[in-house]
Amino acid sequence: MTAKTQAVKTQATKTQELKLDIERIGAVSAILTQPDHARACYVLAHGAGADMRHSFMEKVAAGLADRGIATFRFNFLYMEKKQGRPDQPAVAHAAIRAAVEQAARLCPGLMLVAGGKSFGGRMTSQAHSKTPLPDVKGLAFLGFPLHADGKPSIERAEHLAGIATPMLFLQGTRDKLADLGHLKPVIAELGPKATLHAVEGGDHSFAVLKKSGRTNDETLAEVLDTLVVWIDELV
Repeated sequence: MTAKTQAVKTQATKTQELKLDIERIGAVSAILTQPDHARACYVLAHGAGADMRHSFMEKVAAGLADRGIATFRFNFLYMEKKQGRPDQPAVAHAAIRAAVEQAARLCPGLMLVAGGKSFGGRMTSQAHSKTPLPDVKGLAFLGFPLHADGKPSIERAEHLAGIATPMLFLQGTRDKLADLGHLKPVIAELGPKATLHAVEGGDHSFAVLKKSGRTNDETLAEVLDTLVVWIDELV
């Protein structure tokens, strides 16, 4: 797969502030960003340390809208309640399932992709491995957190083997939560259903050093272009 520039300004983008009801758990805030003539919707879960309104999440949603892709963002319950510790997996999985279901209702006819930033992407893959998320055609990870900072291991990837859905791993080569020496063999073992795109010099959020000669906006554009090409190639 070769990334190519996909950014084309749409005529208009509609943003809806919503509430997402998680059965037997509670309600959280959500945002649907939908450009005219969108051709897919990405259910975009946030990372462990920042909510759906973090600047990274805002830039991803805006950049994908410019490329004709809608996004459905939402807060996990702990973030909605401003609690410090992330939700237990079962609670996070329930939020993701509710988000996918609501995105499908709000975007009828659009292909669904799910995933997100770091913790949000990993919780999405865990949920999908237990019971496939309805109508989700692909999982896209914006910095999959393979292991703790500076402690390379592959235990967090064990559940991926049970997923049949296509997966895209967008990873910075300086990502301290995903040593490529460990991640590449994991992806190779997954076979053709898994694709890795390494962002040269990028950290866990794809930020680069000044000496790289690139800007953070340029690396994020690379990430979004690659994601859109991958979405367009899904069957």
